Amino acid sequence: MTSWYAPLARAIPALVLAAVVTFSADHSPALGLITFGIFAAATGAVITAFALRSPAGAARVLQLTQGIVTLVAGIVSLAMIAGGLPFFVLVLTAFAVVTGFLELYLGLRSRRTDRSARDWIFTGGLTVLLAIIVLLVPPGFVQTFEGPDGVVRELTASVIVVGTLGAYWAILGIYLVIAALSLKWAPDTTATPKAA
Repeated sequence: MTSWYAPLARAIPALVLAAVVTFSADHSPALGLITFGIFAAATGAVITAFALRSPAGAARVLQLTQGIVTLVAGIVSLAMIAGGLPFFVLVLTAFAVVTGFLELYLGLRSRRTDRSARDWIFTGGLTVLLAIIVLLVPPGFVQTFEGPDGVVRELTASVIVVGTLGAYWAILGIYLVIAALSLKWAPDTTATPKAA
C-alpha cells in the first residue's frame, strides 16, 4: 500500500516550480531546463526512495524504473542548461513518454491491489498528454502581438513549451495534494474487526 506522504512529497516540487514559471517573465529554454532539471531530480529521488521501501515485485520494478529515468532526465537537464530548445523538447518528451506510460501501466495493473492505482492512471495519462502537447508545438513558431499596454511582444515555441510545463506542474501538484489527503483520510480496509 502506498503511503499518503508519497504523493505529497511529489506535489511539493511541482507546485513550487509551477509558481516559479507562472511569475517569471523569462520562458527561455534555459529556464525550462533548469526548472525541469530540479523537478525531475527531486521527483526521481522521491519515487526511487519510496520504491526501495515497497515490497518486492513487478510494481516495485516499475516504480524503480520510473524513478531512475526521472532522476537521470533531471541530471542531464541540469548538466546541459545551454542545450537550447531542441534539446529541451527532446529531454522533456522522452521523460514524459517513458515515465508517463510506466505510471499509467502501473496504475492499470494495480487497480485491484493498491488504493493509489487511480492516481497513477491520472498522473501517467497527464504526463503522456504533456509529451503530446509539447510535440505538437512547431519548433520555429514565432508570433508578434501588441499587449494591452501597447508594447509589442513575441509568442515563441519556447514560451509555449515552458508555459505548458508550468501548467502541467500546477495540475499535477494540486491533484497529488488531493490524492495524498484522500489516502490519509481513507478508511483502512485492511484492518481486522476486533473480537467481541
